[in-house]
Amino acid sequence: MITLTTPLSNKVIRELKAGDEVLINGVVYTARDAAHKRLVELMEQGKPLPIDVKGQIIYYVGPTPERPGKPIGSAGPTTSYRMDSYAPKLIKIGLKGMIGKGERGEKVVEAMKKYGAVYFATTGGAAALIARKIVSSKIVAYEELGAEAIRELVVKDFPAVVAQDSYGNNIYLTGKAQYKIA
Repeated sequence: MITLTTPLSNKVIRELKAGDEVLINGVVYTARDAAHKRLVELMEQGKPLPIDVKGQIIYYVGPTPERPGKPIGSAGPTTSYRMDSYAPKLIKIGLKGMIGKGERGEKVVEAMKKYGAVYFATTGGAAALIARKIVSSKIVAYEELGAEAIRELVVKDFPAVVAQDSYGNNIYLTGKAQYKIA
């Protein structure tokens, strides 16, 4: 198990390999489709983003409302390919990690290789358990988007697996290959 603390450096990113199990600590931002669209529109307009993505991780999640005494509700990953048209632009300006479920497209993988980023997967069916690793949560942008607002999460020992590394290795492909009958 590898313990990571955000923000992530290029050195740390280049040391991670597909299949590595990690525990993430520090700040992680949330964002889904609508927030990604707005971030990229701001970039295209030459305007500043509401968050600094350099060295950071974005978790593709739309959490449920928090229960009394808890920082967040259920917080399981959403399917990542919906962010594929936006992710390369964010990676280019310094995003180092993304957390979600499902495989990433070719343009995202090429950006990860070129600029040094990784894609982490976490268990989709364990959303309530994952939420226990979130210490605090606050909305930092786009509150009107509800569950899709950008949140700043502080996480402690948040479990994930490096699904696709900065060299193009991919556990979704290597995993299948292990069980392929010749």
